[in-house]
Amino acid sequence: MTTRERQPAGRDYQLMVNALADAAKRRDAELAGAERAYQENAAAAAGELARAEGEAAEADRWAAAAAAAVLDVDRDAARLWEQLRRASAMRARALGDVPEPAPVEGLPRIAIPRGPDTSEMIGGRDSARAQLDRVAERIADGTRRAPRRPLPRWVLPLLPVVGAVIAVAAGLLAAGLVTLGQAPAGGGTLVRALGWLAFLLAPSAGVPVAAFVAHRTLNARLDIGGVGLTLMGGMVAATVLSLTFAG
Repeated sequence: MTTRERQPAGRDYQLMVNALADAAKRRDAELAGAERAYQENAAAAAGELARAEGEAAEADRWAAAAAAAVLDVDRDAARLWEQLRRASAMRARALGDVPEPAPVEGLPRIAIPRGPDTSEMIGGRDSARAQLDRVAERIADGTRRAPRRPLPRWVLPLLPVVGAVIAVAAGLLAAGLVTLGQAPAGGGTLVRALGWLAFLLAPSAGVPVAAFVAHRTLNARLDIGGVGLTLMGGMVAATVLSLTFAG
């Protein structure tokens, strides 16, 4: 074979070698690009995962703080309700127990705050903590007693009369119980004992009545002098009543 016949085969081989080298370069470049893309995607995924874990941990902390805030609000609401029951003029039975919270379905849809801070406004309305604070202030204002003024001077002469009238009423009731206890029916001893106890309490029976009337009607207090006048009238009336019955 001559030299001219070997040259085409040599050129074809050189072309194939060059094509193989180019393919190897392209493969290396593509592999490097794929490696860089993998590293970048892995780093981005790791960052997203860390951020998601951080948000999940923050949400867990927020949920725990919110649950604790709910328990605190429930305890404060129950405490204020008991204060309202004690301070209210109506009977506790009429007021009832603490009402159940309103269902969530009936509440307006509002944006949930990022933290359980009850001092901020939620949905344009005051938070539960602010509302409970206002309720506590109103209950405190309603139960705060103003200092009672002394009894007016014109009431003092009436106190012995009040004591005497209440003592006479109690004495008559006691006499009726004693008389009723002398009947042969069963329980006479107990009725007589109640009658004699009423006799013993008759002289001082006007004191709580006078104190109640002074408190509710005159917004005044029954001091020691008023107690003495009322008790004096009751003792005089009880003595006169006892002498009358004895005669």
